[in-house]
Amino acid sequence: MSEQHGEPGAVSPDHLRVRGDGGRPVEYPPLPEPLAVGVYDNHTHLEIADGALPLDVHEHLERAASVGVIGAVQVGTDVATSRWSAEVAAREPRLLAAVALHPNEAPELEAAGTLDEALAVIDELAARPRVRAVGETGLDFFRTGDDGRPAQFRSFEAHIEIAKRHGIAMQIHDRDAHDDVVATLRRVGAPERTVFHCFSGGEELARLAASEGWYLSFAGNVSFKNAEILREALRVAPRDRILVETDAPYLTPVPLRGRPNAPYLVPHTVRFMAGVLGVPIDELSADLASNTRRVYGAWEDDARVGE
Repeated sequence: MSEQHGEPGAVSPDHLRVRGDGGRPVEYPPLPEPLAVGVYDNHTHLEIADGALPLDVHEHLERAASVGVIGAVQVGTDVATSRWSAEVAAREPRLLAAVALHPNEAPELEAAGTLDEALAVIDELAARPRVRAVGETGLDFFRTGDDGRPAQFRSFEAHIEIAKRHGIAMQIHDRDAHDDVVATLRRVGAPERTVFHCFSGGEELARLAASEGWYLSFAGNVSFKNAEILREALRVAPRDRILVETDAPYLTPVPLRGRPNAPYLVPHTVRFMAGVLGVPIDELSADLASNTRRVYGAWEDDARVGE
């Protein structure tokens, strides 16, 4: 999540929250040209309503399927959205879930004396069969001052242990905290499958992550004009360690910036990435799909979906 979510609203079947800026009176973009080889959006927030006519989960997934985006990882950022993510993934075979407390939640929970209670809920949710990752967790020094950092570290370390205890992947939120994220992963011991969501580092961090066996997930901001550092990272990242995501409804790729983002817009980012790498789109799509399944497992392997 690259921007703060809004305050929790009333729970509805499709959305728990509206975008932090109150939603925007803009339309969703048209469908892109479909991909011939299916891919997955490995990080999205379908609980956030956005745009003049917000889409529900079914509409998001139908549009995605129509353009070759065959599944997504729905990501929680607090107890409410993590619980919702786990529940919707249990009913929807095109979704898997990730559950966690966002780093910016940790200081507030610690101040209220409820951080341990919230972590216990995340631990319980992580045991569910359609929950395949702990995330997004990590460190965010952009919005949190020095006084809130101890709570972020404590929460991050607890999430690492939850992911390892349940044998599932972990999605990292890393904002202005590269060195401390890496140091924490090395000190505590990273889960076997660790993903830097919305990768924000440069070539040096990309090489370091690859040497550790970690994954780099690229979002629509890799296409932004001022994001050459991300393109440099993409060029040096091993092809078997890259993923693609939307972070929807944020980070809408060029040429659609300013419009709501959604999983069905992944093809724009895939095509841009293929251009940066100088590889055929179908070849990159196959790599991205294979890498995603290696991290999260198969979307279709749980017979209890829909019960």
